[in-house]
Amino acid sequence: MEVKQAWYRISVKALIYNEKWEFLLCKEDNWVWDIPGGWLDHWEKHDVCIKRELQEEMWLEVTHIDKNPKYFITVHKPQSKTRPWVSNIFYEVKVKDLDFIPSDECVEIGFFNKDSIEGLNTIVNVKEFVKGL
Repeated sequence: MEVKQAWYRISVKALIYNEKWEFLLCKEDNWVWDIPGGWLDHWEKHDVCIKRELQEEMWLEVTHIDKNPKYFITVHKPQSKTRPWVSNIFYEVKVKDLDFIPSDECVEIGFFNKDSIEGLNTIVNVKEFVKGL
């Protein structure tokens, strides 16, 4: 039996909570909601990636990143020819403020909980994340 080689694209995600313990989601310019963060570059440390991604996507200043991840999920996206498997590592993050500047990757932000994302147009990894809450 032939074993096919598998690969994952690794992404780090920033869990930013409000006082009600709702998590921040970003609406991208394709109208799909996602947790802020992005692809980890080769040899890049998670904290550098999170700071870079939040700067690029929303112009937010990170003030704290937990040393240890809070969640780890993998998601299969069979419709994707280039990234069929995605792995997300979630870190709790604090930012200076939420005065974001819109970009192609984030046109709107909002806080949500497990119940309030019902019916929301999210990418598959958000749906997988809330299963663990």
